[in-house]
Amino acid sequence: MMLSFQSRLAESVRAAARAAFGADPGPVTFQYPPSLELGDLAVTTPFDLARALRRKPREIAERLAADLAGVPEVRRAEAAGGGYVNVFLDRGAFARQLHDALRRPAPAPAVPGRVIVEHTSINPNKAAHVGHLRNATLGDTFVRVLRHRGREVGVQNYIDDTGVQVADVVVGFLHLERKSLAEVEALAEEPRFDYLCWDLYARVGDFYGADPANRALQGATLHAIEKGDSEPARLAAMVAAAIVDRHLATMERLGIRYDLLAHESDILRLHFWDRAFELLKASAAVRLEAEGKNAGCWVLGMDQDAGGDESKIIVRSDGTVTYTGKDIAYQLWKLGLLDRDFRYRRHRRYPDGHLLWSTTSGAGEDGAPVFGHARAVYNVIDVGQSYPQRVVKAGVAALGHAEAADESRHLGYEKVVLSAATARDLGYAVSEEEAAVKVSGRKGLGVKADDLLDALTA
Repeated sequence: MMLSFQSRLAESVRAAARAAFGADPGPVTFQYPPSLELGDLAVTTPFDLARALRRKPREIAERLAADLAGVPEVRRAEAAGGGYVNVFLDRGAFARQLHDALRRPAPAPAVPGRVIVEHTSINPNKAAHVGHLRNATLGDTFVRVLRHRGREVGVQNYIDDTGVQVADVVVGFLHLERKSLAEVEALAEEPRFDYLCWDLYARVGDFYGADPANRALQGATLHAIEKGDSEPARLAAMVAAAIVDRHLATMERLGIRYDLLAHESDILRLHFWDRAFELLKASAAVRLEAEGKNAGCWVLGMDQDAGGDESKIIVRSDGTVTYTGKDIAYQLWKLGLLDRDFRYRRHRRYPDGHLLWSTTSGAGEDGAPVFGHARAVYNVIDVGQSYPQRVVKAGVAALGHAEAADESRHLGYEKVVLSAATARDLGYAVSEEEAAVKVSGRKGLGVKADDLLDALTA
């Protein structure tokens, strides 16, 4: 509101200068007076004109003030000091216009080209925590800003249902709890199933630490999940689906909604990654390392060596695809550069009728809108993922899509930490030397999102 008023006022200043002195002052700048008694805005144009007109700034200010006093929304204007024009707003009229603009904002002209914003994207293995709330709130706010500015925005929530975090929970149920798929399905009916998985995930971390041989179960389970059609794969799918519904309910408490849930399992089973890998090998964008610690890995050639080697490994030596590899395939699809598409099914309808869709590798439903094929893609994820995001961008560029790579944007944010006092209040052991404590899902250390929202509501 203030910026649009300043734009109109600047044009009035230029018009007054042309009428009074036959001169164009060029860009008009404003200052905020040190106190309200001196006005709401101070125009500095008389100082700029004084040099060209060879006249005193004060004389120019007096003439301009007389003309600006008749501008709508201006209560009065007066010359001040050595050559300022102090402008006093009609605050009642201005407040009414601001109120109307906030209640009934004028839609911005539509901007051609679809935009995808991916945010939240919580690993579906445990309850959401305060750090996830930061991601979702920033992402949702950015979506609202883009839409207010006339952009057509599709909101996507990436579901990593084949990753190591889900595999670890499956390991916990199968090897620590000794539960069958049917028994876990019964547990998933409980309202706080995501809390149960939070605790189990931390216990699995201790299980791996107690005996390094136990970690072999993670790799075997991960392979089974990626392959599909096994009890670990079915258990992983069930756990992920139940946790995702808990996450959606948590975010709905804040009015945060999505258009599409994109599942990593569908990227694999619909062979998005296979196709992307073919393209990367054909363009010589990736190479197979024959020696060294990355022997047997497919690695993306990078112009810069910042970050660790693991960040640019696309396929591990055991044949499993890294997050970065799957992200390249997904990014290509989002930009309409992969000759593959998902199938879709309706996931849920919100109370106001908004429809949330989900990808599927099974039978799809008719009536799905167009997803993907975006002009620009914004991935909202913490700064710890900055280098992998650059690898994804480099992967797109390596396939000859430099312009699309430029439109692959990372919106990064710092991770949440707990103060030492907060961590102690939550029952965590904190040394006297620690000023802050990192949130860690692996350690079960953090503030659960629903706990925080419950406390705020209370």
